[in-house]
Amino acid sequence: MDISNSTPVYAVPDENLIPVSSYLRDMQAIPASRMFLINKSLKVYTAKNPGSPIYDASQGDGGASLPGVPRELLERAAQMQIEHGTAYDMPFGTDAYRKCVLEKYWQLNPALGYGPANVLGSSGGRDALIKAYQAMLNLGHGREGDVIAVSRVPWISYNWGPYGIGANVMWSPGDPANGWAYSEDGIRESVAFAAKTGRKIAGLVITNPDNPTGLTTPVAKQVSLAKAALEAGIPFVLFDWMYHYVTDESPMDLNSFLAYFSPEERTHLMFLDGITKSLGGSNIRNCHLIASDEVVKFIVARASHSVMPTFYSLAVAMAAYEMGYSEASKTIVAPTNASRKELKPLLEKHGFQHIIGKGYYTFINVGEFLRAKGWADSEPLGQYLAENFGVAVVPGAFFSPFGNDWIRFSYATPVERTTGAFARLVDGLNSLKS
Repeated sequence: MDISNSTPVYAVPDENLIPVSSYLRDMQAIPASRMFLINKSLKVYTAKNPGSPIYDASQGDGGASLPGVPRELLERAAQMQIEHGTAYDMPFGTDAYRKCVLEKYWQLNPALGYGPANVLGSSGGRDALIKAYQAMLNLGHGREGDVIAVSRVPWISYNWGPYGIGANVMWSPGDPANGWAYSEDGIRESVAFAAKTGRKIAGLVITNPDNPTGLTTPVAKQVSLAKAALEAGIPFVLFDWMYHYVTDESPMDLNSFLAYFSPEERTHLMFLDGITKSLGGSNIRNCHLIASDEVVKFIVARASHSVMPTFYSLAVAMAAYEMGYSEASKTIVAPTNASRKELKPLLEKHGFQHIIGKGYYTFINVGEFLRAKGWADSEPLGQYLAENFGVAVVPGAFFSPFGNDWIRFSYATPVERTTGAFARLVDGLNSLKS
């Protein structure tokens, strides 16, 4: 390079420089998630009512509300770590992990065109999602400021994860009577709405079972929604199946699901899953993403300069997959399923409008109680219930304004904890009318 060493030099050619823009200055400030704080208000109740039980129905963490990852898996993973050593691994994890995900967990048919190179290990779901959003923006329409479409009342981090990396987030049309479920017409309307503002949708996220609503979307409907998105020009559809094992039916079957799509359509699909929910491994931080060669190569290149998964997290997942995941996850899945069975008739008995599919959560309409108290939305209800009735729930207002009249109630607890929490919830809500 014929440039003086006293001259500053950009790291990339001029034609590849990022254009100057003021969008960072103009962005709305991204708030910290209040999900991690809501149960702290239980301490106020405990101080006022020493010895009285408290109930945390805000939990999305089976490692806190249920036994979490079995000790034998943690010990097996520790032994694997000792044998493996502490040198760097690859940005995708290890070859053994990739193979284990495909062969032990999904038991994926090689004829579908997926191999180890289509698997990416990550440091939990948020890490995988951020990497997926980046791929959607770059490999989709190649523009910042395009759109990630999510449900009408999405998990709170779906709002801010994409926004933090230069994507706008759109709440797709949805009717609360149908659990705010996506519709094919709503997807097409979202594409048209984005176009009116000079934007395109880079990716659509379909979560099943849903967080926060608990809505379960049948396989045929997930397929139909994805095909509608692709036909409308959305480059990528991501299926977040983090809760799909927590069911009293059958988890998603990737073999049969992929068969609904052509080989070309499959290149536009991403699948996210991991041990956070169904194994109670929130603090282990392991998730995997299955995607096309192009997507995985793009993410791996960038991950080599940013965040790579730890081997121990991979080892915990491999130990669980090798045991047989149904067996490994039963300490989370069994009590959650039992709680769901007990909770459904209680919701119906008390006449609550609610959504309860599979996974961890039910979404409950408490609007009549809020109005009796004169509250505009459910935000103050979370603190009120925790401090005065010893039960923590998550206000639906935390997720989007369309959830203002609702709360998220977690039943990822033993049955007696779930029914106890529900009884306290009913008492607390009734107190708003007295």
